[in-house]
Amino acid sequence: MAGGRLWSRRALNSAIGSHRLFPEARISGVLSSLARHTGERLTVADIVSVLRDRAFALLVVLLGLPNCLPMPPPIPLVCGLLLALVAAQIAAGWSTPWLPRALLGRSIPKDAVQKAVGRALPILQKLERFSRPRMAFLESPLALRVVGFLLIAFALGLLVAAPVIGQIPLGIAVCLVGLGLVERDGIVLCAGLLIGIVGLTLSLGFVYAIFTGLEHVL
Repeated sequence: MAGGRLWSRRALNSAIGSHRLFPEARISGVLSSLARHTGERLTVADIVSVLRDRAFALLVVLLGLPNCLPMPPPIPLVCGLLLALVAAQIAAGWSTPWLPRALLGRSIPKDAVQKAVGRALPILQKLERFSRPRMAFLESPLALRVVGFLLIAFALGLLVAAPVIGQIPLGIAVCLVGLGLVERDGIVLCAGLLIGIVGLTLSLGFVYAIFTGLEHVL
């Protein structure tokens, strides 16, 4: 683990404060609190511990964010694999996420957190102005499991997306689904699922085109 003082869970709980205690705290507020910490580094385990019941939704958003912009390999591949792991746990009905010990021990530099949050906040804040709890039936355990299975499909789509820009529709979709889960907004969630289906279709079309081209070559 790189040098620098790591935040303890107690210090991080104090910094996040009301965002952990009050479920109506918005994702932009949670991310802003994470970016304002005074420590030099922040571990993945600390983040998951503090977010607790919100951890699944925020992890979905964080794994979707890098794919909303043109990204070279292997970033979509890594995000897709981690998203598949998180989505499988949602589909299984788990209440809190499990991540490999090696990943939980990784720490993130403060400047990297601030940079990522700075890029995401303007977009998230605009979406939050229109987002509110709607279509509460999508919060049922059965509905959340269906969302988990669809996220698995989107994760697989990220693995086979066209290089550099092919993952963008799926990245946007995953972010919207995560935001919908955090905000308990069924409309945003459904919008994400619809965009995800389009993105998945494009990824499958890319795979089909590759195999068709190989058949003609061979």
